[in-house]
This record gives sequence, structure tokens and C-alpha cells, in this order.
Amino acid sequence: MNLFNFSLQINGFPIKKANHVLKTIENLSENDFDAYVENKKNEIFNYHLKFNTFYKSFANNAHSSVWSSIPILTKKDLQKPLKKRLSKHYKIKDVYVNNTSGASGIPLIFAKNKFCHALTWAIIQNRFGWYNIDFNRAKQARFYGIPLDTKNNFKERLKDKLSNRIRFSVFDLSDTALKKILETFKSKPFNYINGYTSAIVQFAKFLKNENIILKTICPTLKACMVTSEMVFEDDKTLMASQFGIPIINEYGASELDIIAFENPKGDWQVNSASIFVEIIDNNNHVLPYGEPGRIVITSLYNKAHPFIRYDIGDIGILSKKSTTKNPILKTLIGRNNDIAILPSGKKTAGLTFYYITKRIIEDGTNVKTFVIEQTKLNTFKIIYVSSKLLSERKKKIITAEMEKYLEKGLTVIFEKQVHLIRTKHGKLKQFTSYTPKT
Repeated sequence: MNLFNFSLQINGFPIKKANHVLKTIENLSENDFDAYVENKKNEIFNYHLKFNTFYKSFANNAHSSVWSSIPILTKKDLQKPLKKRLSKHYKIKDVYVNNTSGASGIPLIFAKNKFCHALTWAIIQNRFGWYNIDFNRAKQARFYGIPLDTKNNFKERLKDKLSNRIRFSVFDLSDTALKKILETFKSKPFNYINGYTSAIVQFAKFLKNENIILKTICPTLKACMVTSEMVFEDDKTLMASQFGIPIINEYGASELDIIAFENPKGDWQVNSASIFVEIIDNNNHVLPYGEPGRIVITSLYNKAHPFIRYDIGDIGILSKKSTTKNPILKTLIGRNNDIAILPSGKKTAGLTFYYITKRIIEDGTNVKTFVIEQTKLNTFKIIYVSSKLLSERKKKIITAEMEKYLEKGLTVIFEKQVHLIRTKHGKLKQFTSYTPKT
């Protein structure tokens, strides 16, 4: 057993058992898998109804035999002290505790029982294996944030050491910092890249400007896994071209698990082993495959803390070719709290603006990256990082395109910045609306 798995095991996270359970689940036939999911759904719901005081009061009128009777759980429902949300047999000192980044506007402290957390790592290791990457031995180039206080910074650095990874902070993506990162790639035998999409895209742009293909200077590289932020096709093409390796899209939530991971066929395969995913409409009715709706997830193994029919805050579509055992996430549209309401009352996903402006704003300019904010119903601010100001001609083109695809009468403000504000975890929120939702 390598150092990382050993550290899990000695800290009470039964990774050996988790790997065995995962293998058993994956060997089930399609028919047996249907029965497995139904059994686990009923089991976890009834467990929390019996042993979790918070959840019993929340879902007292629901019954597992009528799954639709179970209320949708949101982050707002969980804004209570963690000890009041733990199940009867668990104490804070006996569980894995962490917190979400708060990118949705509502941070959350959560818990997982130790087997549930071990199963998360078993699934991660399994998915990396699809690309012949041994998670326990491969060297990782990690583009992530890091706590700046001494205690938590030390803890993260220790985790990096145990996990055989070198961390590149996403809080500094200047050319000077990127040059240092490039030098590290020249001297370290990295096997894969993992981290936030926006930061890795910036590195790819830097390499393009330097006319460098990363694999030519770091031939041990096999793949790049991007996560936590939307990845656009042209960015994915750029990364693949400049890195010389496959770009794999990962979608997950820290309080849950890996939700979907791009398989070697190019499909975004949903993790059906430890979670159950539903797509629902605004009336909480389950939608058929192929229709867009809110993503709600049930954690099948977390007995310490209930995540049952939990609204993750995203909108997506499950492919029509999905099955219970192999659901496929066709599209991830964005967060449901990133919906823009226009003056006419029309609603549109915030990422629409990003799609419209992205190619235009980066075509023939020195723009490195940008975010969009809706400050009023008719007013949008594009905050961008660039070595020079956008031309008036470019501003007029962008404004005209936004009105063409959305509606007339919009005001677009452009603001040049030296760098963009990230969350404390290092994520970059690409669209934010500050207008009230109705």
C-alpha cells in the first residue's frame, strides 16, 4: 500500500474495504444494479429518518416507497450547527469534516462517515485508472488554491507530500509565476495535471504565446483533469493542443462525491456507485432523460449526515442513452442561482453571456480572462484582465452581440483589472447576478 492509501487507512478511512465494495458494485448486472440502487435509496432514507433528529423533522411526512414524497433538500435547509445535523451514532471527532467553497453564495460545513469518504477516494482512483494513471504513484501538477494561514497551509502542504503532488497556487497567474511553473515542469516527471479550469487555461495561453508544447519538455505527462469550473470547447482544444495530452472533464461536489467523469469514449459518465442523480423541474417533478432541469443528488453511503434529494444548485441534462448503471451527463448548463432576468422578464442562464462574449473578446486582443456581473436588470459589467484596454470598436461589437442574442436596450460596462477576485478556495466565478430573483 502506498503512502496516500496508508495515511487513509491509519486515519480510520477503510480504503481496502471501499475498493472491494466498489469492485462488487461495478460487477453487478444491469438488472441487479437497478435493485441495488433501490435498496440503497431506501436504506439511507430510512436510516436518517430513524437516527437523525434534524432529518426526521425535515422529512417526517415522506416515505421511501414513494420517492417523490421526499422533500428536496437545499443548502439553506442545512444552515444549522453541524452537531445538530449529525446522525445519532456519530460525533464530530469521529467523522470527516470539511466545508464547501461558498461559490454558490451559501457556504456549508458538512460531514461524511469514514467509509463514505473512503469510497469517494476509491472512485477517484478508479476513474484515474481509466487513463492508466495510478493515483497512488503518479506525480500530480496541481493548480488549486491554498489556505494562507500557517496551520491550514501546513496541512495542505502535508497532504500534497503524501499525495505525491506539487501545488501551483492559482492566486498568482502572472507571466512571472507561469514561467516558474514552466521551469518546474522541465525538472519534475509529472504524470498528470489536475485543477481549476480557468487557471489551467491561463497556463495553456502562456504556453501558446511562448510557442511551447508541454509534453515536449515533460514527456511523462499522460492527461489533464479539469474540475470545479465550466470548460468551453475552444479552451479544451487549446489545452489539448498546448499540453499534447487528453483533457478530461471532471464534475464533482466536495460535500458529495465525484458526480461525473469523462470516460475514454468522451462521455461524461455519472458516478452511479455511490450517488443517485435525478433531474427535476421547478415543481420538483422528475424529468425524463434528455430534458434540462435542476440536478438533485442522494448520497447512498453517508450515514453521518443526510444528503437525500439534495439540490446541488446546478442545471443539467442526462442523455437519452442513460441507464441506471451508466447514466451520462449530456450537458451541464450552470448554476441555477446564476440565472439572469432581463428587463422584459426573459430569463437566461448567465453562461449565455460568457458564450456570446468569449470568442469576440479574446479574438485579436490581449485579454487573458474575464468575468461578467449583472448589476441591474439592464446592466452588465465585463471585468477583464489584459495588458491594454479594449478598443471602442470591440466594445461596440460585444454590446451589439449581447443585444442580438438577448434583447435590446442593454447597458454593457467594461472594466479592466490587474487580476480577478477568486473565492478563498481559488475558484473563479464566471457569472454573478446581483439583481433580486422572482
